Amino acid sequence: MASVVDICNGALNQLGASTILSLTEDSKNARLCNARFTQVRDSIFRSHPWNCLQKRVQLAADTDTPAWGFTKQYTLPADCLRLLTILDYDSDYKVEGRKILTDNSSLKILYIGRIEDPNEYDELLRETLSAALAADIAYAITSSNPLTANMYNLLRDKLREARFVDSTEGQNTQPDKGMADVMDASTFINSRF
Repeated sequence: MASVVDICNGALNQLGASTILSLTEDSKNARLCNARFTQVRDSIFRSHPWNCLQKRVQLAADTDTPAWGFTKQYTLPADCLRLLTILDYDSDYKVEGRKILTDNSSLKILYIGRIEDPNEYDELLRETLSAALAADIAYAITSSNPLTANMYNLLRDKLREARFVDSTEGQNTQPDKGMADVMDASTFINSRF
């Protein structure tokens, strides 16, 4: 069973620092981990369309409508960190704040959710989170610029490996199964406008 404390201790181990028993204990390391973990986690979550964090939902239209430009608006789910796509990917839409503006009368979306249970994360994502946290708190714990630089290099390597493995795991190329993960020419051209 993985926990946030395990991820934090992974970061602290990489720094050669004392591990913690909980995020609320009275120690510098626990306070730093407690203060930075959520922001670092959410930043890593937004950086890639992680398979283990993807959610599909159908949204209900808001009763309010945009002042101009679109006829409907939908509120993003509270746990949405990044909208990946809408089912009708040829439709025009725009994300403004926590709203999706579109002319669609119904909206199915795929998004990255803020999943807080580390047991739901891929093992390489947990390792990447430890490396990201280590890089983030390295200077505060060690006061060492070279070690901090090493932690950022480690993070870059872990992130590259985790993204590669995640990206090559399963591929939906059949549009009738939901949403295709393959970008065709029209999607590329439409994105330019």
